[in-house]
Amino acid sequence: MPELPHTFVLSDLHLTEAEPFDPKRPHWKAYKRREFFIDGDVAQLLRWIDQAKLGPAELILNGDIFDFDNLLAMPKPPPDRLHWLMRLRGLGSEEWMSLFKIDTIIADHPVFFAALVEFLSPNHKIIFTIGNHDLELHWPSVQNRLRAAIDPQGVHRAQVVFCNWFYIAGGDTFVSHGSQYDPYCTVPDGIHPLISVRGRPRVRIPFGDLANKYMLNGMGYFNPHATANYIMSGRQYVAFFFRYMVRDQPFLIWTWFWSALATLLATLAEFLRPAMRDPLTVEDKVNAIAEKSQATPAMVRQLAALDVPSACTRPLMIVRELWLDRGLLFLGMVYAAFQIVLAINFVWSISPLWTLVPLALLFPLFLSYSFRVKPETFSEPLLTPERAELIQKITGARFAVLGHTHMPELSAVGPLLYCNSGFWSPAFAEPECKTRLGTETFAWIAPRETGGRHVSLWQWREGSDHPEPFDMKAKDPPSTAIAATPAA
Repeated sequence: MPELPHTFVLSDLHLTEAEPFDPKRPHWKAYKRREFFIDGDVAQLLRWIDQAKLGPAELILNGDIFDFDNLLAMPKPPPDRLHWLMRLRGLGSEEWMSLFKIDTIIADHPVFFAALVEFLSPNHKIIFTIGNHDLELHWPSVQNRLRAAIDPQGVHRAQVVFCNWFYIAGGDTFVSHGSQYDPYCTVPDGIHPLISVRGRPRVRIPFGDLANKYMLNGMGYFNPHATANYIMSGRQYVAFFFRYMVRDQPFLIWTWFWSALATLLATLAEFLRPAMRDPLTVEDKVNAIAEKSQATPAMVRQLAALDVPSACTRPLMIVRELWLDRGLLFLGMVYAAFQIVLAINFVWSISPLWTLVPLALLFPLFLSYSFRVKPETFSEPLLTPERAELIQKITGARFAVLGHTHMPELSAVGPLLYCNSGFWSPAFAEPECKTRLGTETFAWIAPRETGGRHVSLWQWREGSDHPEPFDMKAKDPPSTAIAATPAA
């Protein structure tokens, strides 16, 4: 009987390009600076795993390991004409663009990739499960570029595996990034992730990632790794603007408005395009996904059926999340106020400034609506009892490990023991990057001496040389708006 492996699951590292310091805007995208890279901590963890001599180990990098959407670098010169929106907000997801992005990430993260090179061995495997921010890993050429960076000698290529969206670890653990259970970040077809745009294949990108690309890439004082930094109430946005942006980005409202419109149009255009399917290769794709994920073809089809519908099926959800409903409501109020003054002007000649009077009378209604609308992001758990029961019936798993929400958790959900492995990306409470939110956490599925395995949640403190069990009741605040669940 083969020895059961130790499985370590890390997610949401969000490795991207290094942001140079700009003395004119010292806090602009400061979270992307090299000084805040988490590469050294990951390297220390992998070194500890190797030195602990635990036996066979598999490292599962469970989605959003790379952040393709947050990368703004451009090739010089570009091999093709670029759309103006790409020049402003980053390259798209065509194959050559994805290759350029991964080359940029590899070049900017030598410590991380050196650690993977050192970790990889006949006794250790590295498994990538694709998340919503690194969907461009679907390109085989990008996967080959990563294999070459992780295994320069080419002797352990079989030990580096890329899974479309899930992996069955040790026969007892369902591992997936979890974005397919988030309507804002799900991809309509995980088996066929490519679409064709003007005759060119590209990876389909969901709404949540397009919002990051087109909006947050142009609003560099908001940290995309901390949802509390960009999902706020109207009052919080006003306070944030006057504290950080009134001098460096005074036309923020215009930036937000056109970026939100671009996001809405791009999202619907991506969603409405049919997936690229070759009927002669459908079964081959399903079989390949099953083999890489240690599953069966039937499991692949059944798990794909569990994906939630995209928010694009309800466009008003997207409009609300982008705040376009409030923006359009305000423009409608301005138009109505102007029409009232224009009608009066037919009888009595009055100044256009009188438009402010009906606008002021209507404004309380606008505020009432704005403060009543709540963001729906992560309003529903990724793993519901009903979904957990189906996953258990389909895969036979006892444990489920997800990521995506940046919320470390360990609790019983339906028939499964559910673990959210948390996150490692640099999340800070403020643009100055003084207060780190949360701690670097990972899931560890370890063999028991009495047989079988058990799952636990661990943390790696910055600069440490060993892991510690993660205490949900500790005083250190978890990430962003994280709800703590008592550890088992």
